[in-house]
Amino acid sequence: MARRGTAGQDFRRLWGAYAISAAGSAIGMGALPLIALLVLDSSAFQVSVLAALSAAASAVIALPLGARIEHQYKRPVMVTADLARCALLVSVPVAMAFDRLTFTHLCAVGVLQTAAAVAFDAASGAHLKALVLPEHRLRTNSHLETTNWISVSAGPPVGGLLVGALGPAATMVVDALSFLGSALGIRRIRQPEPVPPARAATSHLGRDIAAGWQYLLRHPGLPPLFFNALLFGGSVMMASPLMAVLMLDDLGLAAWQYGLALGLPCLGGVLGSRLTPPLTRRFGQRRVLLLSGVARTLWTILLSLTPSGALGLIVIVAVDFGLLFSAWVFNPSFTTYRMAATPDAFMSRVGTSWSVGTKTCQAAFMVAGGVIAAAADVRGALLIAGLLCMASALLLPWREARTSADPIPAPATEATSSPAANGSWNAENPT
Repeated sequence: MARRGTAGQDFRRLWGAYAISAAGSAIGMGALPLIALLVLDSSAFQVSVLAALSAAASAVIALPLGARIEHQYKRPVMVTADLARCALLVSVPVAMAFDRLTFTHLCAVGVLQTAAAVAFDAASGAHLKALVLPEHRLRTNSHLETTNWISVSAGPPVGGLLVGALGPAATMVVDALSFLGSALGIRRIRQPEPVPPARAATSHLGRDIAAGWQYLLRHPGLPPLFFNALLFGGSVMMASPLMAVLMLDDLGLAAWQYGLALGLPCLGGVLGSRLTPPLTRRFGQRRVLLLSGVARTLWTILLSLTPSGALGLIVIVAVDFGLLFSAWVFNPSFTTYRMAATPDAFMSRVGTSWSVGTKTCQAAFMVAGGVIAAAADVRGALLIAGLLCMASALLLPWREARTSADPIPAPATEATSSPAANGSWNAENPT
């Protein structure tokens, strides 16, 4: 009983650290493209390249991390990643203060910050699975998503006010301090971590990396969701940097209006993540995933039709609200499913493989968006992004036979005695 109480206190410590980090990141949301546009006078193509480089290069850096993180204690990795992100973000306002900021510097910060985020996520997924009992995971993931979207709802408007009052560097300072707070919060967790899976005597980095990909692609339920995530996430991220250009250049919105357009729609994410557990209890996990997976694809295409003036701001907020509501009904349920489908000994590698795949795909889509915007216009690129987003619904796991969450045997190259997590689409029954 005492151990359960300690675990509850430790989850609250983890939740508090996550809330601090989420709040700071929300205030600093969009800071790099904003600085590129307002301080360095970058073009739409350069803004897309900034985002694409961050995704692609960080994926290459992070690729070997998952295999190494798998066999390490996860908490020190999370703390190190937070401290690295703090130092990287602080470097931007320092460079601005000495009038030494360059586009190359922004690209380097974007790449390394994203790589640190991938490392943190790879460790945190396995850490959370060990900290929380299976019957509580859906509710836990819902709580974390809700915290994120409450932060993202309030943060960008606050960030917009800070940019207007103190300049664009102010939000990066807040974001950096939030990662420092997160690292301190994680250090306060008391429950000992389980011993990491032992590395086999014949283990090799290349085989360890391949084993994560093999498990992901051989499982009957994970590949459809993975390829759906590639197309959906790539399309949304193709539109994301272009929206900064559309709002700040084409529509002539002020910085505070840009922050408002980023923040208000995130109330949809709050509502969606809170509704996931009751919807899952009522309709079942598979049906919720499929319906919300389709619903989230229907919104991006409307961004290409955004009118000018105040009406345009209203349209952007409404479209993004619908997109985020649908996506965050989907996400907690999907995250819980992936936890159930992945054995403990593969959590970090599967998570890293997923992140690397999606970020590499997103990089390609963002470069394509920048090329299309440069050759035609921003609205044409947004139209194409919207059509591709709708097409991603075709890749959802429509065949019921492919939606098992039961884990499968480890790849032949992997020697592990770690117990597999058992479950099915309707196995979660959070209270």
